[in-house]
Amino acid sequence: MKVGVLGLQGDVREHVRALESVGAAASVVKRLDQLSEVDALVLPGGESTTIGKLLDRYELIEPLRARVADGMPLYGTCAGAILMARDIVGDQDAPHRLGVLDVVVRRNAYGRQLDSFEADLGIDRLVGDFRAVFIRAPMIESCGDDVEVLAVVDGRPVLVRQGGLLASTFHPEMTADARVHDMFVNDIAGAA
Repeated sequence: MKVGVLGLQGDVREHVRALESVGAAASVVKRLDQLSEVDALVLPGGESTTIGKLLDRYELIEPLRARVADGMPLYGTCAGAILMARDIVGDQDAPHRLGVLDVVVRRNAYGRQLDSFEADLGIDRLVGDFRAVFIRAPMIESCGDDVEVLAVVDGRPVLVRQGGLLASTFHPEMTADARVHDMFVNDIAGAA
């Protein structure tokens, strides 16, 4: 399976490394022709406003929406989850986003960079805890009926799935534990 990582800004190398470690043929996607060559895509963590503006500038928003509508699996981490969200609440909007995941998100909900933290998560379908890294993390305020919550912190969803869509408010690529990437590649994208 060929899995792309959107390479406009953010944790691109880290995602490529994690994807390759679970057997995916990973590639960096920056242009429309590269998007058409992948079976699934990861939207990395980074700065959602910057990534969104670059998606708009390179005219990738509508083609990405179309690929997702046609069933292409998509995984967004942190900023990627913001870009996938149907709605944003709070003072900070994200105008250039895909809006393909039925969740409502609040940007930077846990505070500034200094307020970043780690937490051990119990993730449905994974054996043992997963040490998750939260950096200027968004908060999922609510989920639609078709969204499955796979992990929570303080009662709030931090890992969700809707069909072929997976989103985390944390950065699994920042750890040596590739089980969330494995779930995406082999369970979610592999079943699509």
